[in-house]
Amino acid sequence: QSLIRIPPFQYVHILDCNTNITRVTEGPLTYVLKDHERIGLGGKIMKMIQIPPRNYCIIRNPVIKDEHRRVSFDDNGMARVKHGDREVRTSETHPEPFPLYPWEEIEQDITKIPVIQPNCAYKLRATRDFIDSTGQKRSAGDEWLHYGPCTYPPKIECDVVEQVKSLTIKPNQALKIRAKRATIDKYGNTREAGEEWLIRETGDYLPGVNEDVVEEVKAIVLTEKKGLQLRAIRNFTDVYGIKRLAGEEWLVTQKETDTHIPDVNEVVVGTVNSIVLNNRQYCYILDPVESGKNQFGKKILRKGECTFFLKPFESLEKGIQDVYVLADDEALLLKARESFKDSEGDDHLAGERWMIYGPRDYIPPIEVEVLERRKAIPLDKNEGIYVRDNRTGEVKAVSGESYMLKPHEALWEMELSPEIEDLVARQMTGETFQIAKKEGDKQVYVSTGKPYKRDKTRVVAFRVPSNSAVQVYDFKKKTSRVVFGPDRIMLQPDEQFTVLNLSGGVPKKEGLIKNIALMLGPDFMTDIVIVETSDHASLAMTLSYNWFFDVDKNSAEECNKIFMVRDFVGDACKTIASRVRGAVSSYTFEDFHQRSADIIKSSVFGRKGDSVKSEIRFAANNLVVTNVDIQSVEPTDDKTKASLKKSVNQAIEITTESSKARAQHEAAKAEQHSKGRLDLQKVQDEIEAEMEQTKLIELKVKNSEVQLIGKSTGEALAEAKARKIQNESNVEMTTLIEEARKIENETELSLMKEKQAADVAHQNALDELEINKAKELAAIETQKFQEIVDAIGKETIVAMARAGPELQAKLLKGLGLKGFMLMNSKNPINLFSTANGFVQNP
Repeated sequence: QSLIRIPPFQYVHILDCNTNITRVTEGPLTYVLKDHERIGLGGKIMKMIQIPPRNYCIIRNPVIKDEHRRVSFDDNGMARVKHGDREVRTSETHPEPFPLYPWEEIEQDITKIPVIQPNCAYKLRATRDFIDSTGQKRSAGDEWLHYGPCTYPPKIECDVVEQVKSLTIKPNQALKIRAKRATIDKYGNTREAGEEWLIRETGDYLPGVNEDVVEEVKAIVLTEKKGLQLRAIRNFTDVYGIKRLAGEEWLVTQKETDTHIPDVNEVVVGTVNSIVLNNRQYCYILDPVESGKNQFGKKILRKGECTFFLKPFESLEKGIQDVYVLADDEALLLKARESFKDSEGDDHLAGERWMIYGPRDYIPPIEVEVLERRKAIPLDKNEGIYVRDNRTGEVKAVSGESYMLKPHEALWEMELSPEIEDLVARQMTGETFQIAKKEGDKQVYVSTGKPYKRDKTRVVAFRVPSNSAVQVYDFKKKTSRVVFGPDRIMLQPDEQFTVLNLSGGVPKKEGLIKNIALMLGPDFMTDIVIVETSDHASLAMTLSYNWFFDVDKNSAEECNKIFMVRDFVGDACKTIASRVRGAVSSYTFEDFHQRSADIIKSSVFGRKGDSVKSEIRFAANNLVVTNVDIQSVEPTDDKTKASLKKSVNQAIEITTESSKARAQHEAAKAEQHSKGRLDLQKVQDEIEAEMEQTKLIELKVKNSEVQLIGKSTGEALAEAKARKIQNESNVEMTTLIEEARKIENETELSLMKEKQAADVAHQNALDELEINKAKELAAIETQKFQEIVDAIGKETIVAMARAGPELQAKLLKGLGLKGFMLMNSKNPINLFSTANGFVQNP
């Protein structure tokens, strides 16, 4: 254990127990421990630290080295260290492996030296005062950028705060930068803390250490139809070189630039769309811009065709307006806002009104106000309008012509009282009179027409029904006129209808019926009159009166007389009821019950001698009542009503019993008569049944006979048909067999013919091939011989011909010819017959 073998590039810490000094012993070495020495580091042999290229590590409490980079020791032989300090060691500073001395520790293990990419930088912060590699003095807390591309070995004097990456500025984009503290930007401009500016150049931009990127600002694309309204926050000069004052607003359009990036000193108020006017449109621009300034209070006219943008604080009066196109029956009412001379040379004073007439188109200048567009109003003779002259105040009704209002005229509204308005509206919806309707015990009068709203400028037209009259009062002339139907009333401006308030219902109640038309009759009205007899029997009588108006239509006085009594129904019913009550009070109930019709008629019409008059005439309004009908008489007293009811019930009971006895007698008589007829009918039915039974038996016999005959005949016919069918089947089968044989023989014959024809064709093809083969072989041999002759040459052949046979044979053998033939032009030889001899073996 006292012998320590230390391999190369390893070391141990040996503690001297006498001096308490620890030293480092490096290998390769075999070391014998002394008695007072111990192995430090837990008795382990440690490997030296070897830093690969482009790597580093950080050592805490590093040893102190002299100028020759040798470890400095104190007087006791202990390595001096910088307690609490750190050291960065790289492969350049420590290319060889090194041990850790006592008190040294690895704070950060071996790590690759970081690489700063192009267009990137490390943001560094000084932790102590020092002078960097560029010779610049750095104070604790200073921050700066270390730009790439490069490697950055960490330093103990500063920390890496963050990696700063460049931002790519694309076309039509910009970066908004804010200064953290007072600095100088990339353009050399001094920037105060908090100041903002834009970087507009495209490409990569690396923000400075004192710069913050606020946001990316995108350009706003401007088109022919889209502009941009801006407002200056403070005084500055924009990108177009124009000085802007704080609060000033202006417009940027495609004329200045296709795209605009808002500056930090300007605010986008909004986008402005272009205004397009066609050749039939115009507009007024309020507060127009002239010489770069708004002329507040002014107005200009723009006519189409044109396209423009509204500049700041400009606005359109009433938007885009269409050119007034007037037909031949149309006109415009104009008013001059100020004195001017129009395009036709006419002078107009302020406030003057005039009209222009169609057909034409018109664009009003800025001095003119269009009050109204008027159109000629076509009027039939039965319709009209109310027209007021604004100069004199006179109102007139115009009808039966096509009328165009003059500049000083206007339509006038005819006001009617609510009840007349309602009555006129009812007639316009097809309802002339009120309809009576019962609601429980009450009878009310309702309108069934649809709602109708009257045009008050139109002349009130009222159709007077047949056999009726309407009174119209003229307040201006203080006269009245009566119109009899059927006719139409055209109400003049100073005229009003006379409304009739009539009693209605049963019994009559005042003011239930309101109407304009007064029916002349003949008609009837019904009322209930309560009377009391001399013996104090109270009765309720329902009376119906026939009436009519006797009027001379040629006399105006007589015509107006029928309207003298506003409620002629109530007046007439009250008068007649008074007469009836007075007459009935002088008779007992029995007498009145027996002579009620005579008593009432005589009381209503009166008597002339012994006879009753035929009518009663009301002189106030010429109303004539011609008849009185008693519809019912009912006692109002309960005792009288009970006695009358009892008497009626007894009479009804007696009549019922009598009718019942008569009905029973008639029923018994009818029963006996029916019983006799029933017995007689039974006997007749039995006789007819026997006769029908006899006929049925005869029919059964005939039916059996027919069945037997039909069965025999059917069997015989069926057997004959079966034999006939069998024979015909045999004949047909024989015929089909013969036809099959014939077809089979014909098929074999045609197959033989086709086979022979195919064999002949095959042999012909073979022969043709043999011939072609022989021809081709002959052609080949001929070509071969020709090529040999050409190869030997004419001179060689001549020499062979002159030489002896033995020499010829040797020459030919030397030439490789297996056979030959010599001939001249005088002795031709058929080469086709000798071709086979050339191709055979010798």
